[in-house]
Amino acid sequence: MTALALEEPAERVGRGWTAALSLANGAIWVGWYGPLQILLAQQAERFAPGTGLSKESLLAWVTGVGAVVSLVANPLFGALSDRTASRYGRRTPWIVAGTAAGAPALLFLGAADAVWTLFLGWCLVQLTLNAAFAAVTAAVPDRVPRAQRGTVGGWLGAAQLLGVVAGTGLAAAAGGVGAGYAACAVFTLLGVAPYVLRHPDLRLAEADRPAWSWRGFLAGFRLSPRAHPDLAWAWLTRFLVNLGNALVLLYLYYYLRDLLHHPDPETGVLVLTAVNGVTLLATVVVGGVRSDRVGRRKPFVLWSGVLMAAATGLLAGWQTWPGALVAAALLGVGFGIFTSVDFALMTDVLPKAADRGKDLGVVNIANSLPQVAAPALAAPLVNHLGGYRTLYAVAAAVGLLGAVLVRRIRSVD
Repeated sequence: MTALALEEPAERVGRGWTAALSLANGAIWVGWYGPLQILLAQQAERFAPGTGLSKESLLAWVTGVGAVVSLVANPLFGALSDRTASRYGRRTPWIVAGTAAGAPALLFLGAADAVWTLFLGWCLVQLTLNAAFAAVTAAVPDRVPRAQRGTVGGWLGAAQLLGVVAGTGLAAAAGGVGAGYAACAVFTLLGVAPYVLRHPDLRLAEADRPAWSWRGFLAGFRLSPRAHPDLAWAWLTRFLVNLGNALVLLYLYYYLRDLLHHPDPETGVLVLTAVNGVTLLATVVVGGVRSDRVGRRKPFVLWSGVLMAAATGLLAGWQTWPGALVAAALLGVGFGIFTSVDFALMTDVLPKAADRGKDLGVVNIANSLPQVAAPALAAPLVNHLGGYRTLYAVAAAVGLLGAVLVRRIRSVD
């Protein structure tokens, strides 16, 4: 198995491996989205009166600072896992360490009693869970052949969505902020266990481990768009589509409560998340499988992005509870296809096998950077530049631009 660590995988992975990795992936998303969907919004509302900030602005600052931590942590831990030559493989030690530290971080965040502990707790959650997520993501190009990556990406996308739904459900049903964080922490720990206990990782031979130097390590994070243009265009596509999605999700709780005057905004968020999840689940695996069968990626990414932009436009033009339900359903269809096929596309344009973890960490910045950019854009749009109608119109335009730019990629059909 040692010799295979840096080779292009040829043997198809089985259902058990895919299911276990997908469960681990979903468990990490529970740890992120229980807080993001409900718990952080409740804490921001609690602490905002003593800060001089609105609840929207405080939530934007907390999530934005946490996302900055994620920007650094994901490629950093991906690069460290590339260089790990332990008896347990390259990725498994970081999955274990990340979740083992992430659970206490969630408990600490749930016990936050001041604004500074709210910031610190969320930064710790981002730091630790990104260590695990970077390793889980890198396991796919390590083990899955190109012709199967759309399918595996579909199952990982389904698990991601189920993690969002489960995290939201746990946060809403636990009976309090502290209990919500505890439930998410327990789920995260239990969810990664089947993968790390039942599926041995590929080991990196000492001879294949690059010589350590800080200069070489840090220089490895520079990926030239000129040298790797397809990776650059794929990254920009993912960033813009995810930015549009982040703008939609950030203030959903406040949108329901303050604009639509929903009688129970917590339940409303859960209902919309569930509707979105049902339609996403209906398309995420199917989209990935279909992409593998036809051997094409770009058309699926393009048209799923166009559909998502159209659905986001509904939130700007049809500001009612039925409109929100329709938009959630269409967003699920589009994001389901995009999630699985874009993941496969990204793994297809990676430059080197030895740097899969680091390069996917850089790719994953396109997931976390929107969490920084979205609060910076959303707060002034909502508070000073037209409110939620403007917010969702901008989100639709950003997502549409991202979808169109996928056509610039040349090495993947």
